[in-house]
Amino acid sequence: MASSICKRIPINPSPTTTTSRLPSSNRISLRPFHLVRQSNAPRSTAIRCSIRRPEYIPNHIPDPKYVRIFDTTLRDGEQSPGATMTTKEKLDIARQLARLGVDIIEAGFPASSDADFEGVKLIAREVGNADSDHVPVICGLARCNKRDIDKAWEAVKEAKKPRIHTFIATSEIHMEFKLKMSRQQVIEKATSMVAYARSLGCDDVEFSPEDAGRSDREFLYQILGEVIKAGATTLNIPDTVGYTLPTEFGQLIADLKANTPGIENVIISTHCQNDLGLSTANTLSGAHAGARQLEVTINGIGERAGNASLEEVVMALKCRGEQVLDGLYTGINTQHIVMASKMVEEYSGLRIQPHKAIVGANAFAHESGIHQDGMLKNKNTYEIISPEDIGLLRSNESGIVLGKLSGRHALKAKMLELGYDIDGKGLDDLFARFKGVAGNKKIITDDDLIALVSDEVFQPVVIWKVEDVQVTCGSLGLSTATVKLIDADGAEYISCSVGTGPVDAAYKAVDLVVKVPVRLLEYSMNAVTEGIDAIATTRVLIRGEDSVTATHALTGETVNRAFSGTGAAMDIVISSVRAYVGALNKLIGFNIRLETEDSGETKVLNACK
Repeated sequence: MASSICKRIPINPSPTTTTSRLPSSNRISLRPFHLVRQSNAPRSTAIRCSIRRPEYIPNHIPDPKYVRIFDTTLRDGEQSPGATMTTKEKLDIARQLARLGVDIIEAGFPASSDADFEGVKLIAREVGNADSDHVPVICGLARCNKRDIDKAWEAVKEAKKPRIHTFIATSEIHMEFKLKMSRQQVIEKATSMVAYARSLGCDDVEFSPEDAGRSDREFLYQILGEVIKAGATTLNIPDTVGYTLPTEFGQLIADLKANTPGIENVIISTHCQNDLGLSTANTLSGAHAGARQLEVTINGIGERAGNASLEEVVMALKCRGEQVLDGLYTGINTQHIVMASKMVEEYSGLRIQPHKAIVGANAFAHESGIHQDGMLKNKNTYEIISPEDIGLLRSNESGIVLGKLSGRHALKAKMLELGYDIDGKGLDDLFARFKGVAGNKKIITDDDLIALVSDEVFQPVVIWKVEDVQVTCGSLGLSTATVKLIDADGAEYISCSVGTGPVDAAYKAVDLVVKVPVRLLEYSMNAVTEGIDAIATTRVLIRGEDSVTATHALTGETVNRAFSGTGAAMDIVISSVRAYVGALNKLIGFNIRLETEDSGETKVLNACK
């Protein structure tokens, strides 16, 4: 049953486009939007999933009601501790963001490291030139200095629609203690660097006054007016430390709109951190006050407490935009939200809390008897949006119950129901793991399948594969472990070790084979379901002793990258070893790519597609 917020639109049998009803002299140039029929909707109606998208002009949006979605999952999101992603993972996420309909993808901070530079460049080349109806803007972040801006431009310039995003702090505390610069020096630095970015041939330049939420209003009016003169096309207003309340942030956007000279010739943007849990509210308040670009991340990941969540902001606009937000809308195809969320969760290793709005496991769960009674009578009694709106089918809606006799088609159909569109080798590998579990477990739950997907499909490029694990442990002596690993060439390696427990022994046996010294930072395990035969999921976080480093975008400090790994198995030791080897594969793959880049070769990047 469709939610009441999804607009039902009468359609004819064949057309899939619509045009504006404005008089021809005022008609806005619109791209076609696609109507996707819901399986249980009447034949004469369809659900509008991908809304019209105005022509892209860097400093102007032809439709004043349209809001651009700027996703910074691959830049700000990756600054979350332990969220380091490989180039392949970043490329996968960028492609999913393009399917989602994101207007701008901030692909990274190219000056941070050689790995980040190559990752942004690959995304610009592949996603920024995709053969599709919608090609997103590819953006690179840069501090206000020529080296950063040169790196950013070199990384994004191959995209059809490249953008440079440069920033400098404007609050008194940042200028005094971090920059050690006067107001006039900051203005001169900002204007000169915006002008420099434009001089490189980049027609789309975004400028951010860092910590705008705590900056002096009059100074903001002044510096923003000057960067507009210098050529900025988008002005992003960051609440860098999540300090403001929604009424304050909305007033800030309104004041800037009213008092900044030339601001009618640029796009106003928001970037709200979640330190007080108000990032989504502040973002929506900014949009209501006149911002027409909203910076967000999938699952709200990011620095400290994270950023405004794409799924929350987009669904709030879809749910209430026409009623209370003056008709604001986006070009997001919301039916791709679930897959994007799961992909980011798996690749970043950052688990979503069950009660997370829109994409949490409990977002569409109803346990209260009163609620269940209402849902049985009419789903709109307790659901303001439908799971189908975000690409999630209700549990067991297909009627498929999987067991040891189930085939590939049944597994694929069930995974689609859970929000995973898996095919090819990924489906083959998942099916093999599924059959192994189904032979030992009578009831295969949705959570079991999700754990297997995490362990089999969302894994880094395989450098080492776990083949066999055997342990002996107990209170009568030291624990021992024997591990068989297979390398990328198919060669087998067997090692044995002792330890304080079975996991410790197994990890030491792995170390004897892999020979990459690392430090285990975090280890956690959970049972996926109840019962003695539950699948165990393990997450580990490691850091190499010869650590991979990068430059932090805001502080300029050198940070040591950490790498996460996940594993799933009915045996807790095997689950633990899978997670550890997965994290090692990610770290080793990162180092191999860096060594390849240093030798002037980039073949490994293409091999990771």
